[in-house]
Amino acid sequence: MASLLLDRTTWDLCVTASRDIAVASAPYCVLQDVATAVRTFVGECWYDTAKGIAYFSLILGVGQSPAAFRAQVEATAKAVSGVADARCVLTAIGADRVLSGAILVTLTTGGTASVSF
Repeated sequence: MASLLLDRTTWDLCVTASRDIAVASAPYCVLQDVATAVRTFVGECWYDTAKGIAYFSLILGVGQSPAAFRAQVEATAKAVSGVADARCVLTAIGADRVLSGAILVTLTTGGTASVSF
């Protein structure tokens, strides 16, 4: 399994020292794919508009419980190839409405890792 390597700051493609497009391999590529899936809005993917989280209709501007957000994130993460299980842990909701936490991922290989947000 492999995925194009994205820069952690700009979320843009990375290049190798020889100026080729960089590729990430497992387990990092699975975690990167989880992060990408959770950042995707439903309807945003051109070839599969069902992928992503329904931010506009279920999350943004709608009063809801943290449990509803966690359920959306976990379901989206579990749909990523290479993920056996996922658990979303919210650590803080700031006064500026910035949400932080982590997605704890169990890989199909048995390993575990996390993606922070």
